[in-house]
Amino acid sequence: MRSPICGYTRQENTPDDHPEGIVRIRRLLRCLVLIVCLVCLPVTGASADQGDSRILDVRPLGGRQFEVVVYSAAMNRPITLWVSHPDGSAPALYLLNAVDGGEDGGPWTTRTDVVNFFADKPVNVIVPMGGRASFYTDWLRDDPVLGRNRWATFLSRELPPLLDARFQMTGRNAVAGLSMSATSALDLAIGAPGLYRAVGAYSGCARTTDPLARALVYTQLATFGADAGNMWGDPTNPAWAEHDPTLHADRLRGVALYISAGNGAPGPHETLTDPGIDGNPGRLLDRVMVGGAMETVVAACTRPLLDQLAALGIPAAVNLRPAGTHAWSYWQDDVHQSWPMFAAALGV
Repeated sequence: MRSPICGYTRQENTPDDHPEGIVRIRRLLRCLVLIVCLVCLPVTGASADQGDSRILDVRPLGGRQFEVVVYSAAMNRPITLWVSHPDGSAPALYLLNAVDGGEDGGPWTTRTDVVNFFADKPVNVIVPMGGRASFYTDWLRDDPVLGRNRWATFLSRELPPLLDARFQMTGRNAVAGLSMSATSALDLAIGAPGLYRAVGAYSGCARTTDPLARALVYTQLATFGADAGNMWGDPTNPAWAEHDPTLHADRLRGVALYISAGNGAPGPHETLTDPGIDGNPGRLLDRVMVGGAMETVVAACTRPLLDQLAALGIPAAVNLRPAGTHAWSYWQDDVHQSWPMFAAALGV
């Protein structure tokens, strides 16, 4: 039988197979091996040494676009990235996908114009594929449906040095997210001080300890069959407060911030001709009703964060739209409008 610790293989022998003294010695050796293995286990609980993380493949897609596959030791699986890489050395902007991880409704690269928008920008743009319903955080426990999620470790510790070396990046980083990943972007910056010079949070719900916001988190994860209890524990677990950017807004001091939200009312993109609606009245109704309700909650979550930043004297570029639902067209606008902030923070 194979022990789960250090891959130690144990063969059970009876006293008749070997003299009693040899059996006793082997038992002592087994105990010694187990003790050494336990002492050597990383205190973080990671499944593998992060030094084992590596780039598995780089495939040109044409122009400055690449598909990059990186093995994450923390999650023990390969992660695919879309990378837009300019000539020479440049900083990095990480764009995190929505709650589906870019796997169902499509990622940034197909739902917006980021491919063309960044085609002439002196910045590396990285879009990780996957991470559905993960909040791009390190989960307390493996989930039966989602498996092992240690996205914060991957994004903040494993990935940057690999990409910096392979694509001659400058070590200056920024991160942006939308909806679910807007909260993640803020949380990543708080959890890795000094790593990200700027954060974009588009239509996110940062106040994770608020009962309404927590209910939204549970609902989002349940849609994909995942259990939020495996992420941050039950509602009384301190992990919920640990990952509430509103409670830790002071740690965002010195980080350039762009924060946006609509108010849920139909806005300029609620039209039959808008991308994603494509002339379908049913899709338009769904965006107005469901997307409108979601953005109403987002607006309610966003104001406490803005109030806390103001109370701390931490500046932020704020875009509270007078109308607008929870939709990609608004997040495309946010990328365009927040780019000058990112460019200044990244020094380009």
